[in-house]
Amino acid sequence: MEDLITIAMPKGRIFEEAAELLRQAGYQLPPEFEDSRKLIIDVEKEGFRFILAKPMDVPTYVEHGVADLGIAGKDVMLEEERDVYELLDLNISECYLAVAGLPNTKMNDVAPKVATKYPNVAARYFREQGEQVEIIKLNGSIELAPLIGLADRIVDIVSTGRTLIENGLVEYERMMTITSRLIVNPVSYRMKDEQVNELVERIAEVIERKG
Repeated sequence: MEDLITIAMPKGRIFEEAAELLRQAGYQLPPEFEDSRKLIIDVEKEGFRFILAKPMDVPTYVEHGVADLGIAGKDVMLEEERDVYELLDLNISECYLAVAGLPNTKMNDVAPKVATKYPNVAARYFREQGEQVEIIKLNGSIELAPLIGLADRIVDIVSTGRTLIENGLVEYERMMTITSRLIVNPVSYRMKDEQVNELVERIAEVIERKG
């Protein structure tokens, strides 16, 4: 069906919480929806097609128009800086970005290094603090960097803080709170405005009721 609204969203916590939000907004998603291993799921009854993607790829799919809408963390939005419109703060999957490292250690005065999978966000943050640092981009297991001497600090997402504690790291600075956002392709926003606006209104009502 060509008139399906295509929504890109990541698997995992965001996917589960977003699906629950859609159900609370009155959309009928199949019971096995969250358990599917498919990468593309059509819910024709509600006029949706879902693309399940890596979190960092969601804004890319939306920007290039293969998805009309997307659900992405604010961290990803700030890092990717894609040409999309942010429609709504969904207030789900709340966490925060933080600077962390080994306890009781100072940043190297000569060539401080910061490891992160958010190089753009980290570079802006330290520049705003008036600090010159070398950013080292990693794709996973960021906590390893201080433990093996690769970096003085890390910048990473923190949810419960358990991962930091288990790896003997401490939080030095809390940078910003992160929640998931509903984003839209600019062309889709013009061409499918009625469908998009109805979705936004119904979700916004749920968010307002939840306070």
